[in-house]
Amino acid sequence: MELRVLEGVFDANRKIAEENRELFRKHGILAVNLMASPGAGKTSLIDRTLALLRGRVRMGVIEGDIASSVDAERVKAHGVPVVQINTGGACHLDAAMIRQALDHLPLDELELLIVENVGNLVCPAEFDLGESLKVTILSVAEGHDKPLKYPLIFTQTDALVLNKMDLLGMGDFDLGALRNTVLKMNPDVTIFELSCRTGQGLEEWAGWLERMVRGREGHS
Repeated sequence: MELRVLEGVFDANRKIAEENRELFRKHGILAVNLMASPGAGKTSLIDRTLALLRGRVRMGVIEGDIASSVDAERVKAHGVPVVQINTGGACHLDAAMIRQALDHLPLDELELLIVENVGNLVCPAEFDLGESLKVTILSVAEGHDKPLKYPLIFTQTDALVLNKMDLLGMGDFDLGALRNTVLKMNPDVTIFELSCRTGQGLEEWAGWLERMVRGREGHS
């Protein structure tokens, strides 16, 4: 019985996710599902990305948190449309939550929508939001063994952002081992090495994201 219930939940989510995906196609929006553990730097990366792409890409943000609107207020300071979703305890966003949030965004004015998922390396990977790209952040402080412990999110992700590279060498994080593990699991993944604190690698990341926006189907 429990298995059937779970299958029903995932089936319902997939249906709404496809509706979201079609809505993004219709409006020519590149939707990015940003996933990471708490403290890995999701909001910091969004903050730096909004600053770098200001005037180059029309952007909006959906902020997902269990509670509070702290991150949304930080994003709002950039002058971009932002919607806060508080899950009230749920460990991930789902397609229905995104669909409701889209009603409060000026979709015709957006080219890039960044969705900050709830901090978690497990549940967010299991729920399709209808996104165009999945991006996972892993900070150097978390350790190079995380892909072995949480394989699904690293297998599915289109890009992996290694954040806090300024801390490399201060612990036992093995960059080579991390790269080898992830590329064996996901040979097509694009890996970025950056630091939101120092600015290292941010231009490369922002440039890639802009190219993804410009190259999307239906862009004019």
